[in-house]
Amino acid sequence: MKEQLAAKFRELFGNIEDAGFYFSPGRVNLIGEHTDYNGGHVFPCALTLGTYGIARKRTDRTMHFYSMNLDSFGVVETSLDDLTNRQDYGWANYPLGVVWAFAQRKCTLDTGFDMVIWGNIPDGSGLSSSASLEVLTGIVLLDLFDIHKFSMTDLALICQYSENNFNGCNCGIMDQFTVAMGKKNNAIFLDTATLQYEYAPIELEDAKIIITNSKVKHSLVDSKYNERRQECAKALAALQQELDINSLGNLNMDTFDKFKEVIKDPVLIKRAKHAVSENQRTIEAVKALKAGDIARFGALMNQSHISLRDDYEVSCEEIDILTDLAWAVSGVIGSRITGGGFGGCTVSIVKNHSVDTFIETIGKAYRKKVGHDADFYTVDIGDGARKLDTSQPFFHSEGRD
Repeated sequence: MKEQLAAKFRELFGNIEDAGFYFSPGRVNLIGEHTDYNGGHVFPCALTLGTYGIARKRTDRTMHFYSMNLDSFGVVETSLDDLTNRQDYGWANYPLGVVWAFAQRKCTLDTGFDMVIWGNIPDGSGLSSSASLEVLTGIVLLDLFDIHKFSMTDLALICQYSENNFNGCNCGIMDQFTVAMGKKNNAIFLDTATLQYEYAPIELEDAKIIITNSKVKHSLVDSKYNERRQECAKALAALQQELDINSLGNLNMDTFDKFKEVIKDPVLIKRAKHAVSENQRTIEAVKALKAGDIARFGALMNQSHISLRDDYEVSCEEIDILTDLAWAVSGVIGSRITGGGFGGCTVSIVKNHSVDTFIETIGKAYRKKVGHDADFYTVDIGDGARKLDTSQPFFHSEGRD
């Protein structure tokens, strides 16, 4: 891929002298969904799927963005003198938003830059292609412009600020944090209220992590994601009339059950119930993993999906078909929806001896029930965003259809 990126950069911008190569991963969340904006815990990991880029400084104030995934879109030209979100910029509003967010942090660029990207994160899959692109852009800016004032945690917060305020998706910190802070063969146990975190080794000696793409695309900006966040905020405000809490993540289930009636609205009660129970499930799941109890971890993944389906109502028919099919396959330890919801992917932990059966059985049944194919990715857990050593070849995780 390095050679193809370099060739396209040469075609568009003349040569690759002084250009840098970069990678930023996608992410999958093993458990802890829709807890990151509720002050709870999450347990995601970075993937070896991701976004690759080549970039170089210019001598003027122009910025050029080009995606090899969207050849027909052409080169998007913008300027440091007009950092505004424009519909005709399309996907380029994500890197442009990061430049804008840097400026909001009193870090303005003295020149523009050219950037070409290519990614192998399926569009709309819920594996954080937007966060991957945002953090990739941040890494590019830190490197090209010799910026040392921001830590990787700072960079994650800047990219989240960009997505919230420039691109209009009121996401929590999980995606950008995972992309920036990922560690090979480890998930991140993150307290989103404090940003305290610890790496937890994922040692699946006889099992694989399989992501199944429903091929039902979603856009978090256009979906009910923001609505769910607003519903949780209303539920929290009601509970705060009786309880001294800062977030739903401050509650355990006993306390929630005791005071939930102050919320009154039955829909809001369901939303808050998920936020509280999912946080407790995530804490328990990490304890189970540390104790080597992978069966318990899988059972909690299944419970997570049921809560997301019934209480948070962010699943959909196609995703529920995938999880129901997965739960019926011998050797499946756990399976659940992952990502913002309303389509996208499931994440499953599957015993090695059942991987082929899992893919064949679910693939055939899903096609029959839904009318189109699902895609399957047996994934590896990788490191976070970084500049690439140009002496090393690019890599990418293999997918199975």
